[in-house]
Amino acid sequence: MTTFQRVWESAVRDHGDRPFLVFRAESGVRSDWSYAEFDAVVARTAGALHAAGVRSGSAVHVVLRNCPAFVALWLAASRLGAWLVPVDPQSTARDIASQVRRVAPAAGICAASRGAPYREGAAGRVPAVIELAEDAADTAAGGPLDGPVFAPAVVRPDDRLAVMFTSGTTSAPKGVVLTQAAYATVARVMAEAVALEPRHRWHVTLPLFHANAQYYCFAPAMAAGASVALSAVFSASGWVRHARELGVTHASLFAAPIRMILARVPADERPLALEHVWFAQSLGREHHRKFADLVGARPRQLYGMTETVAIVCADTGELARHDVIGQPVAGRRIRLEQAGTGGPADAPGELLVLGTPGVDLFAGYLDDEALTAKVFREKTADGTWFATGDLVSRGTDGLLRFVGRVDDVIKVAGENVSLTEVEAVLAQAPGVLEVAVVSREDAVRDVVPVAYVVARDAAAPPSPAELDEWAARNLTPAARPRDWTLIDELPRTSVGKVRRFRLVT
Repeated sequence: MTTFQRVWESAVRDHGDRPFLVFRAESGVRSDWSYAEFDAVVARTAGALHAAGVRSGSAVHVVLRNCPAFVALWLAASRLGAWLVPVDPQSTARDIASQVRRVAPAAGICAASRGAPYREGAAGRVPAVIELAEDAADTAAGGPLDGPVFAPAVVRPDDRLAVMFTSGTTSAPKGVVLTQAAYATVARVMAEAVALEPRHRWHVTLPLFHANAQYYCFAPAMAAGASVALSAVFSASGWVRHARELGVTHASLFAAPIRMILARVPADERPLALEHVWFAQSLGREHHRKFADLVGARPRQLYGMTETVAIVCADTGELARHDVIGQPVAGRRIRLEQAGTGGPADAPGELLVLGTPGVDLFAGYLDDEALTAKVFREKTADGTWFATGDLVSRGTDGLLRFVGRVDDVIKVAGENVSLTEVEAVLAQAPGVLEVAVVSREDAVRDVVPVAYVVARDAAAPPSPAELDEWAARNLTPAARPRDWTLIDELPRTSVGKVRRFRLVT
């Protein structure tokens, strides 16, 4: 086992003169750093954190949108032997108060523009608070993160490097504990998964506080000596143009941003020629085809969680498909645990993943031994089985298909209906921008699906009758929504996941 600190040190040693980070500010201004140049930023940032009271084993609470300082703080924490707590920059004072109580940070870093809610939430419980502009100036010599340079701390593979809070789409956020070894593992595995080379460049528009950008883009780039183009904000209408300007070759997105890009991209936008695109969550066949035409590569669906560290499965077939997560990768071992016996062979089952906590699985949930014991379901001589809480089915072709969270699959008159799959289909209906489907109790069928629809054109929304007619042609009877509600926007997390519990049925 190795450490993430060593991954970065090796990247700087082997690729010092190569590009590492290209940052596109919201204004469009571009800033560039080589590996060696950014290592100097990291060293100064570590000095600034140390001057603020951060030591080996300290927590650093980071409430920032995408910016160079975020990356520098992550690597500086690794250099110091400290651990990062990256959270949604839109966290309310109440959110911040809860986070601070749970992690007791030695220092908090936030945007100056959002300093008031941070200080209100911190309520004097964070010894040092550093406010930043969230632009390239934060990391410049003489800036707020400019401190004295000293040798890196000695860190071990099992040292904590981060606690990432889950999205909280169906429950209170859980603190996922990640080690130095876990980040080193994800760097190696994800670089190998796409045969990453130094000439490649990732396009990162998803928020950095989330695992996707860290796990699938930045960490493997460091392992391979590749570069990353980081955008301050996600722009659906500008995503393709920005990708072209920044010279990217690779991208990783969720299904929701892909649908937003397809809805907002200018009609005369020239297609890209990307080499690889990951996507997570369900895409309809037509959306998959259209996005492939737009970016020049067929998107490949993967499956992973913050808790699984690297991905578990991916569609690596010769011709990428819209509806499969493929097969286990990189030596992963899985099993599907079905409820009861005697069901069909392709019936959905909960996905369990075999691994080693703290290496290729997360170390556990922060201060929650009971929940950790519940999901680490079985220890064997080969490792520990982690219960993901996700339902997956295996087709006769041997390929795996993501069905949804355990509580995202409902039984309509005894027939299984995946709300996730219904949403992917309905999102392709004429006049629909996006849609969320939830369950409602029904006297005859036990439960039925109902849909909340955001119209592509608010001035000319599709009618319930039109949606009913389209659903009748494209969904099985059990999967067709029994009611349609037009709303202005869906309640989402910062990475695009729908908070279904906020929808009133």
